[in-house]
Amino acid sequence: MDIQSASSVVLQALTQATSQDTAVLKPAEEQLRQWETQPGFYSVLLSIFNNHLLDVNVRWLAVLYFKNGIDRYWRRVAPHALSEEEKSSLRAGLITNFNEPVNQIATQIAVLIAKVARLDCPRQWPELIPILLESVKVQDSLQQHRALLTFYHVTKTLASKRLATDRRLFQDLASSIYSFACSLWNHHTDTFLQQIYTGDQQASLSSLERTLLSLKGTHTHTQPGFLSAVFERLKQFLECCRQFGPGSLCREKLEKTIILFTKVLLDFLEYHPCPFIPLIQCSLEFAVSYVFTEAGEGVVFERFIVQCMNLIKMIVKNDAYKPAKNIEDSKPESLEAHKIKTAFFTHQTLTEIGRRLTLIYPNIDKYFLLTEEELTICETFLLFLDIFHNYSQTLTPVLLEMVQNLQGPSNVEDPVQMLMKDAVYNAVGLAAYELFDNVDFDQWFKNQLLGELQVSHNRYKLIRRRVIWLIGQWISVKFKPELRPLLYEVILSLMQDPDLVVTLPVDDFEFRTEQFLPYLESIFGLLFQLLQQVNECDTKMQVLHVISCVIERVSIQIRPYVGCLVQYLPVLWKQSEEHNMLRCAILTTLIHLVQGLGAESKNLYPFLLPVIQLSTDVSQPPHVYLLEDGLELWLVTLENSPAITPELLRIFQNMSALLELSSENVRTCFQIINAYIYLSATDFLQNYAEALCRSFYELLRDITTEGQVQVLKPLLPAVLRGIVEGERYPVVMSTYLGVTGRILLQNSGFFTSLLTQMAVEYNQEADQLLGSMIEMWVDRMDNITQPERRKLSALALTSLLPSDNSVIQDKFCGIINICVEALHDVMTEDPETATFKDCMLMSHFEEPKLTDDEEPPTEQDKRRKLLALEDPVHSVSLQQFVYEKLKAQQMLMGDQGFQALMETVDTEVVRQLQEFIHSM
Repeated sequence: MDIQSASSVVLQALTQATSQDTAVLKPAEEQLRQWETQPGFYSVLLSIFNNHLLDVNVRWLAVLYFKNGIDRYWRRVAPHALSEEEKSSLRAGLITNFNEPVNQIATQIAVLIAKVARLDCPRQWPELIPILLESVKVQDSLQQHRALLTFYHVTKTLASKRLATDRRLFQDLASSIYSFACSLWNHHTDTFLQQIYTGDQQASLSSLERTLLSLKGTHTHTQPGFLSAVFERLKQFLECCRQFGPGSLCREKLEKTIILFTKVLLDFLEYHPCPFIPLIQCSLEFAVSYVFTEAGEGVVFERFIVQCMNLIKMIVKNDAYKPAKNIEDSKPESLEAHKIKTAFFTHQTLTEIGRRLTLIYPNIDKYFLLTEEELTICETFLLFLDIFHNYSQTLTPVLLEMVQNLQGPSNVEDPVQMLMKDAVYNAVGLAAYELFDNVDFDQWFKNQLLGELQVSHNRYKLIRRRVIWLIGQWISVKFKPELRPLLYEVILSLMQDPDLVVTLPVDDFEFRTEQFLPYLESIFGLLFQLLQQVNECDTKMQVLHVISCVIERVSIQIRPYVGCLVQYLPVLWKQSEEHNMLRCAILTTLIHLVQGLGAESKNLYPFLLPVIQLSTDVSQPPHVYLLEDGLELWLVTLENSPAITPELLRIFQNMSALLELSSENVRTCFQIINAYIYLSATDFLQNYAEALCRSFYELLRDITTEGQVQVLKPLLPAVLRGIVEGERYPVVMSTYLGVTGRILLQNSGFFTSLLTQMAVEYNQEADQLLGSMIEMWVDRMDNITQPERRKLSALALTSLLPSDNSVIQDKFCGIINICVEALHDVMTEDPETATFKDCMLMSHFEEPKLTDDEEPPTEQDKRRKLLALEDPVHSVSLQQFVYEKLKAQQMLMGDQGFQALMETVDTEVVRQLQEFIHSM
C-alpha cells in the first residue's frame, strides 16, 4: 500500500467509520477490516494519528486500529504478519516526537508503544529506553509529560513478562534506569512542593502529574532505601492536603498521589516481606499515628485510612514475621520482625487501638465521609478482628471492661452512650470465637440482653437491633439450647419491627425444629403480615429471606400455615415487575416452599409454571437476573412433581437456548433433563429427544471432561467410538462403558444395528469392531470404580453368551475375568450358611424411617428407588446370571468344546469362579 496514494482513501474510510449512520459506518468498517492485512496500512495509520490537524475522532480511531493490529499481526509467526522492514519504520515513527496535544490519544499511543515494546524491546528496539530517558529531560512541559507517560506504560508492560529470560532482561534494564527514575521523582516532588506553597496552582498541578508518573515508573523496581523517602514524602503531601478543601482538583490529585505512595509500600510488603523488616517500625508508627491519634485530623481521607489499616493488618498477620512454634526453628529475620512488633504493640498502644477500633462506629462522621462508609467500616472490622486475634490476651480484658461499664439499660436521651453500647456489642459479636472462654453468654443473655430486648422506647431500637444481631453471632458459638424457647418468646413480642425480624436467629447449625414448632404458627403469621405491610423493596426482600429460612428449617411442618403466602406471592410477583432483585427473593422463597410442600406443590402450578417459563427464557430481558434461581426452582418443581403435565412438558422448550449458552448453569440444566426422564421418560423423549441430541453434539465441542460425562450418556455413536478408540480420560471412559453396558444388556438388537452402522464408518467387519470393543472394555475395567457399574459391565458382557461367534469365544477369557472381579465386588458371605449373596439385590420399596433432622424423600427420590427395582443391577443375581449363561454355552458347544474354552482362562480365576457358583 503506497502511503501517499492510500492516505486519502484510508482517511476517508476512517471518517466514515466515525459516522452515526450505520449505512455509512458498516461499509467503512468492512473496508478497513480488509485493509488490515495489506502492507503499508499501519504506516498510513501512523501518519494519520500523528497529524494533529485532523479530526480528533478520526485520529482516535486510527490509533485503535493500529493498537489492535499489534495484537494480530506484529508477531513474526502470525498469519499476514507485518514485514520486518515496515515494523522497523513504524518503531522509528512512534518515538520521533512526544507532542500529542490530546490526553486520551496520548494515553492510547503510550499503551500502543508499550505493546510493541513487550514484543521487541530490547532486542529489536534497543533505542526505545534511551530515547525515553532523554525525552523526559527536555524543558518542554508537554513533551516531558508525554515521554513520562510512555515511560510508565513501557516499564509496567515489560515488568509483566513472565519468562525467565525476559525477567532477567527487565531486571537489568530496571537496575540501569532506577537511579534516574528516583532522581526524576525527587525533582518533580520538590518542584511541586515549592510551587504549592507559592500559590501557583496551575504549575503545581502540572508538576504533581509528573510526580505521579515518575513514581509509577519506579514502582516496578522499588528498593527499601526508596521506601524510607516515601514515608517522608507522604507526610509532606498529607500536610499539603490542609490547603485544599474536599472536591478541589488539586486535592483530588494529591489524594491520588498519596494512595499511590501507600500502594508502593503495600506491594513491596506483600512481595518482599523480609527486605521490608527495617521498615516495620516506621510503618506502624506512621499508620497508627494518622489513624488513631489527632495527627490525622483534617488531612486523612477514606481510602488513605483503608490503606493504613491494610498496612497494619498485613504486618500483624504476615507469617514471615512470626516465630515458629518451636522457637529454635525460627528464621533470624522472623525473630527480628517479631521483636519489632512486640516492642511496638505495648499494652498501652494495644489498649488505645482496641478502644478506638471498638468505638470507631459511633465516631463515623468524624473519621469518614459517608460516601465510602461501607468500605471503610469493613476494613475497620477486619483490622479489629486481626488485631484482636493476634493480641487477644491484651485486648480481651479491655473489651470486657467496656462491656462491664455498659451494664443496665442505656439512657435513651444520651445518643453518645447509645452509640457506644452499639459499638461495644458489635465488637463482642465480631470477636465471639475469641471470647468463647471469657464470656458466660448464657448468663449475660438472661441477666442483661433479655432485658434490653424488652425496652420498648423507639430510640432504643438501635440497641434492640444490635442485641438480636449479637445473639445471632453467638448462638452457634455458645448458647444453651434450652434458652431458645425463651428467645423465641421475646422475638414474638418484637415481630412488628422489620429491622428486628430480618435478623431472626433460625439459620444456624444448632437450630432444633421441635423447639421452634410451638412458635411456628405465630411467627410465620406475623412474618406474613409484615411482608404485606412493608413498602420498601429491600425490606420485603429481607422479610422474604427470613420466611425462606423458616420454611427451609421446618420443611414439611410448614404445610398447614402457607395458604395465605401461596395466595399473596402471585400478587407480589406482579407488583415487582420492575424490581428484578425482589423477584429473585420470591424465586428463592418458592424454591423452599416447593420443597416444603412436596407433591402438594402441584396446586401452585398455575402461578409456578409461568414464573419458571419467564425466568428461564433467554429471549426475555429479566432472565439476566432470574435465570439461576429460576433453574433451581424448575429443578425442585420437577423433583417434587407427582406426575408430568402438558404445561410442565411445554416449559422444556426453553432448554435448547439455555444449552447454547454453555454457561455455569449447564450442570443444573442436565439435572433438569434427568428429572424429566425420571418423571416421564416416554412422553419427554418422544417430544424432545431429537432436539436434545442436536444440542448435545454442539455442546461436545467446548465443554470440560465433567461436562462430557453428562452429555455423552445419550449420544450412543460417540460413546462406542470413544470405547473403540480408547478414550484417555478414565472418568469419561467409565461413563462410555456404563452407557454401552445398559444398551447391550437391555436392548441387544439396537446394539447390533448400531455396531453394524459403525462398522461401515470404520470400514471394518462388525465382528472385528465388536472384538476391539470387548478388548478395550477388559483393558479399561479398572477405570470403573463404582461397584454398581462394575456389576453392570459383567452382566453386559456375559449377556453375549451363549454364542458360537469366534470373536466372542476368542474374548471369553477376558469376559470371565471381568465376571470374577465383579463377583468379588458384590458378593458377601453369610457366615452361618457359608453361602454367598449378591448384596446389590433389592426386593421391594420401603419408605425410609426419618429422624427429626432428615429431609423427607422427594417424589423423584421415590421414582429413583422404584426404577432401581427394575434395574438388572438390583434385580438380577450376578452369581445366578453367570451360572445360567455358562451352562447355556456348555450346551451349545458340548462338554469337550466348553472344556477347551474354559482352559483359556487362568486356573486361579476358574477356581474362584467355581467357588462362587458352587455356593449357590
